[in-house]
Amino acid sequence: MHDARALIDMGAEAVRRLARRGYSLDLSVLEGLQSRRNQNIRSADELRAESKRVASEVQQTAKQGGDISKLKKRAREIKEQIREIEVDLEKVQDELRTFLLTIPNLPDDRSPDGDSEEFAVEVRRVGTPPSFSFTPKDHVDLGEATGILDFARATKLSGPRFAVARGAGAALERALTTFFLDLHTRRHDYVEHSVPYLVTRKTMTGTGQLPKFEEDLFRTGVADRELFLIPTAEVPLTNLYADEVIPRAELPVAITAQTPCFRSEAGSYGRDTRGLIRQHQFTKVEMVRICDLEEADAELEKMLGHAEACLKELGLAYRVVTLAAGDTGFSAQLTHDLEVWFPSQNTYREISSVSNFGTFQARRANIRTRGTDGKPTLVATLNGSGLPVGRTLAALLEQCQHEDGSIVLPESLVPYLGFRRVSADGTPEA
Repeated sequence: MHDARALIDMGAEAVRRLARRGYSLDLSVLEGLQSRRNQNIRSADELRAESKRVASEVQQTAKQGGDISKLKKRAREIKEQIREIEVDLEKVQDELRTFLLTIPNLPDDRSPDGDSEEFAVEVRRVGTPPSFSFTPKDHVDLGEATGILDFARATKLSGPRFAVARGAGAALERALTTFFLDLHTRRHDYVEHSVPYLVTRKTMTGTGQLPKFEEDLFRTGVADRELFLIPTAEVPLTNLYADEVIPRAELPVAITAQTPCFRSEAGSYGRDTRGLIRQHQFTKVEMVRICDLEEADAELEKMLGHAEACLKELGLAYRVVTLAAGDTGFSAQLTHDLEVWFPSQNTYREISSVSNFGTFQARRANIRTRGTDGKPTLVATLNGSGLPVGRTLAALLEQCQHEDGSIVLPESLVPYLGFRRVSADGTPEA
């Protein structure tokens, strides 16, 4: 969320930057709400000051035996005027907050122009996409042929966009999760957390999922209690520090968690309905960093390296791109995507987004530290996938496939799996 005064002071510059991401900021509406709020505050303060003066006059006049009826009448009038102003102040503050909650973050000028993945700028490529002497299968055909993935039974249970992993497939999911967590906690110094998968509306609002993305969330509740299933561990991890002042000596905060993620994919309009790429439920290991605003750029590069390390350790070919301003997430200023190679599609597909949110989420969730002057100041928040298990599994199946239908997995996973090869019939083999 933005500081209304800061946006107004930026004026045309704020309008320009938001236009790069396809948002048209109506400054006149913002200025009107802010002006009305400020006028109400001034008027209420003036009336309270007058109320004190009138109360003092009532006491003095009464002591002198004078007529206090007019003064008491004025005191009642002031009290009623203050009440009316406070009602309108509460109303305009709600309107202002609602308006500010719909405004996306200002994109970093380092983000290229454009409004889709086509305008992303490639930063680098790592690894060589495997070449095959046969036509490579996609992960769905591979998973079903080996029997380690079962989409039909998942659909029977829950409908489309779910998957069942069995045997070596389930073991691979578990191995990837532990492998990622070990990498981040032992090598990258993140503190692992186990967090709730159901959170409140306030928590969802703190990281920017609400109000804009309500249609993409699964919601549940009992009686009058409303809860949302998390779309990513970013939500509970970041909000662990909501309404807190983090001691400066504890920055940067580096935390991680493995959770299921739940997304309705309401805006995907039929994209990637086949396989593990875009599901309603999937497992992901998430990284969150919280730091001084001045350190955010350096922390973003550090986190990007942590996400890349996962792919490097698995020997997967991938590339890094910087997203265009109009394709950057609602809460983010700057986002780098990692895209892993999918042989069946002959292209790179997104597997991780690593983003700097500046103070946008911190203002919404009220997360602060103390500046060098000792006064509370907003922190910067960052997050990145490190990595989603389903998409990683899909990429491994495709990049590690052999003509006989077997899968030879990376050596780095053997300690977690106890085997390296999955035969064409799904049997784990050393």
